[in-house]
Amino acid sequence: MNDQRNLALAIVLSVLILFGFQWVWPHFFHPLVAPQTQLDGAPTPTPGANPDQKSVAAPALPLPQDRAHVVGENRRIQVVTLSAHGSISLTGGKIDDLVLEGYHETPDPQSPDISLLSPQGTATPYYAESGWVAADASVKLPNAETLWQATNDSAPLTPDHPVSLTWDNGDGLRFVRTFQVDDSYMFTITDRVENHGSTAKTLFPFAYISRTGTPKTAGTYILHEGPLGVLDGSLKEVKYDDLRKDKTVDYKGTGGWIGITDKYWLTALVPNQATANSAKFRYYAGTDNQDHYQVDVTAADPVAVDAGASAENSFRLFAGAKSVNLLDADAQKYGIDKFDLAIDFGWFWFLTKPFFYLLRMLKDLIGNMGLSILAMTVLIKLAMFPLANKSFTAMGKMKRLQPELKKLQERYADDKMRLQQEMMDLYKREKVNPASGCLPMVIQIPVFFALYKVLYVTIEMRHAPFIGWIKDLSAPDPTTIFNLFGLIPWTPPEAVAHLGVWPIIMGFTMWLQQRLNPQPTDPMQAKMFQILPFVFTFMLGQFAAGLVIYWAWSNSLSILQQWVITKRAGARS
Repeated sequence: MNDQRNLALAIVLSVLILFGFQWVWPHFFHPLVAPQTQLDGAPTPTPGANPDQKSVAAPALPLPQDRAHVVGENRRIQVVTLSAHGSISLTGGKIDDLVLEGYHETPDPQSPDISLLSPQGTATPYYAESGWVAADASVKLPNAETLWQATNDSAPLTPDHPVSLTWDNGDGLRFVRTFQVDDSYMFTITDRVENHGSTAKTLFPFAYISRTGTPKTAGTYILHEGPLGVLDGSLKEVKYDDLRKDKTVDYKGTGGWIGITDKYWLTALVPNQATANSAKFRYYAGTDNQDHYQVDVTAADPVAVDAGASAENSFRLFAGAKSVNLLDADAQKYGIDKFDLAIDFGWFWFLTKPFFYLLRMLKDLIGNMGLSILAMTVLIKLAMFPLANKSFTAMGKMKRLQPELKKLQERYADDKMRLQQEMMDLYKREKVNPASGCLPMVIQIPVFFALYKVLYVTIEMRHAPFIGWIKDLSAPDPTTIFNLFGLIPWTPPEAVAHLGVWPIIMGFTMWLQQRLNPQPTDPMQAKMFQILPFVFTFMLGQFAAGLVIYWAWSNSLSILQQWVITKRAGARS
C-alpha cells in the first residue's frame, strides 16, 4: 500500500514541479523587452575587403514613425497572395512589409491582422534582404539605400506573376533580382549579376533576416522563441539573451535552413537545397540603443563572374504562420530538411504530432476544436480501458481491504517490519497488487504533456473557440471567481491568480475522483492528497483552457468508469 502511494505521490510531485515551474517563472522573471521608441540600428551585410566581415551598425535613423506612414513614403511593389499581403521596397530591394491574412491580434475577427514584417523607420523593423559581397572593396554593389527599377511596370507580385528589379552600377555590372511567391508564405528570390565589363569579378552571395527589438516572449522553458535552424541535420537553437552575450554563433554546412521563430510565426532562409555548395550560417546580436538580431547565410566559396558572363544565386524565404500541415508540405515540396522542427513539439513529439493529426481529423468531422478534444479524450479512455479496468478492479479490492489494513496497523503499530510483512501476506492472499492502481496515472503523464504541447504550440489551437465564454482554447479561462465570473463590474489586477469556471470544475472532479479511491493509511500522505485538488485548481487556472477542459472531462470519465468497475467488484462507498 505504501509503495503504491509513494509512487503516486512521486508522479504528482513531478507534475507539480514541471508545470509549477512554468507557472511561476513568467510571473517573477519577466523576459527582456527592448524599448519600443529607440533608434533602429540593425546590422546589415555590406561590401568590404574581408567577405567574412559583413555586419556593421547602420547609421542612426529618426525616431520611429507609424508603420503605414513609413510604408507609404517609399516606392514599392505590392505583394498579393491568398495568405498574405504587403510590399517590396524598391529602396534596397527588400521584403519588409508583410501582413498575414486571417490571423488576428485577438479572438475578435474584426481586430487587425498580424503584421509580421515591418520596414526600417518603424519601432520594430523586421525584414529580409539579399545581395552580393565583393572581395575587392572598390567594386560598386547594391546596398540598403540602392533604388532599384521594376522591369514590369510595377505590377504586383502574385503566385502567377513574378517581379524583377534591376540596377546598374555604371561600371559594367548589372544586377537583377527576381521575386516569386506561392500562396503559402514561401518566397523564392534569385539574384543574378551580369558582367558587361572587361575584367572578372569575384563575389560572394548572401541573404539575411534582420530584426530590431527583443520581442515579448512567453518566457517558458518548454518553448523556444528566437534564432534557430537545422544545420547538418540537427536543430540549432539560440536564446535571445544567450545571443546577446555571445554576439555571434557560426556554423558551416550544406543544405538546411536558418531563421527566427516566435510562438506562432516564423521567418526562415532556405538556401538552394538542390546544390551541394557549402555555406556559412550565422546568428548575430548587437546593441546600439536598441537590441537587434540577424541570421544570415553566405556562400563559403566565391563565385567568379568572368567578363561577358553571368552568375546567379537563389534561395527561399518563408515568412508566415507555423501551420503543421504547411511546414510538412513545404518540407516535402522543396526538400527542406526537418522543416517541421520550427514547431517545438518537445520530448514527446512521437505522441504530440499524432495527437495533433487526430485532433485535426476530429475537428474536420465535428467542426469544433473543443468538442474534438472531448472526443479524443473518449478515444484515449477506450484505448486505455483494459489497463484502467485492471487498475480500478485492484483499487476496488484495496478499498475492501481497508478495515483489515487498519487492524494490522493497530496491532503492529510498534513493529514496522512485522507490519510490512503482514500487509504483503494479506495482499498475496487476496491476490491484490498495490501498485497496479498507479499504472493509468503513469501512462497518462506523457499523454497529458503531449496534449499540452499541442494546445500550447500549434497555431491551429490559437483563437479556436469552444462553447460559451471560451473563445480561445490556447488561452486561460477568462472568467474569474474574484468578480463572481463577471457579475461584478471589476477586473482583478494581473497579480491576482485568476480562477475561472473550468479550473474549478476540474478541481472538483479531481477531488471527487480522489474520494472514490482508497485513502492512504499514512496521515501525512492523506493530507498531501487532500490538498492536491486545490493546488492543481489554482495552478491550472493559468493554463490553456483546452488543457483544463481535457483534464476535467478525463476526470469525469474516470469517475464514471471507476464507479462502475468498483461497484461490479463489490466495493461499497
